[in-house]
Amino acid sequence: MLYNALKLVHVLSIIVWVGGMVFAHFFLRPAAQVLEPPQRVRLMHDVLQRFFVAVTAAVVLVLGSGLWMIGRAAKQAVQTGGVFSMPLDWTIMATLGLVMMAIFGHIRFALFRRLQRAVAASDWPSGAKALGSIRSWVGVNLALGVVIVVVTLLV
Repeated sequence: MLYNALKLVHVLSIIVWVGGMVFAHFFLRPAAQVLEPPQRVRLMHDVLQRFFVAVTAAVVLVLGSGLWMIGRAAKQAVQTGGVFSMPLDWTIMATLGLVMMAIFGHIRFALFRRLQRAVAASDWPSGAKALGSIRSWVGVNLALGVVIVVVTLLV
């Protein structure tokens, strides 16, 4: 029962993270393009600020639940006299997931801080530049997230 609950938390957290990236990248950003730079940059800043709180929680939950599920599988293998060998899809999922977390850390703690400083200074060109960098890295993370889902379901 605990394993299923943690797997549910794991999947729901990934849905929040990847789904939020899809929404922001393909729907919110294009719709916000019609706004003047001050309104667009402020809107994106405010949305991302809220979204990053949810993603931070998702990252913690994904990492914790993923490590627990891997540890449980390893412990069961050892307890039954076997040797734990992590399946290829789990290895790919874990590796790319850690890369995604590192990229999110860069987005949240470097690029978003640039955006925050630009908004505080009403420096809209710098804010737009920071948003462009965030958009690029979100695109990378979104692609990695899709690869993880594909590998997990098809390998």
